[in-house]
Amino acid sequence: MFVGTHAHKLDDKGRLTLPAKFREQLAGGMLVTLGQDRCLTIYSPEKFAEIAERAAAASKVDEKARMFQRTLMSGTEEMVPDGQGRITLSVEHRRYAGLSKACTVIGNYDSIEVWDSQAWENYQSQHEESYSRGDNPALGSIL
Repeated sequence: MFVGTHAHKLDDKGRLTLPAKFREQLAGGMLVTLGQDRCLTIYSPEKFAEIAERAAAASKVDEKARMFQRTLMSGTEEMVPDGQGRITLSVEHRRYAGLSKACTVIGNYDSIEVWDSQAWENYQSQHEESYSRGDNPALGSIL
């Protein structure tokens, strides 16, 4: 399980050092893909395979399903961290997520998200009151 918030910086080569507490789980490799809300999402190979299988099972007749399948698969890169726990984010991934230097890495249970730090602050500010109230019908009986 991935949890926590970690402030990081990309180096001049676009490398991100993964938080130490996540490295062991991802030492054998990971898949980095375009996430929702303009972040990057990092999955273990097993978790990504589950998602890809569900996406591939969607009807190719449905235009939105085709778009999602294409974007998911074309926007994903396999990576293995180097000896210092770094991965190199592609120019396309950095552009999509608006990453330049300061970034925030968050655990999101079965995945990791990489955000531009300012975008993450904005997202939190926009949604913290709703979270505090716990009034989202999508939460069902969680709270």
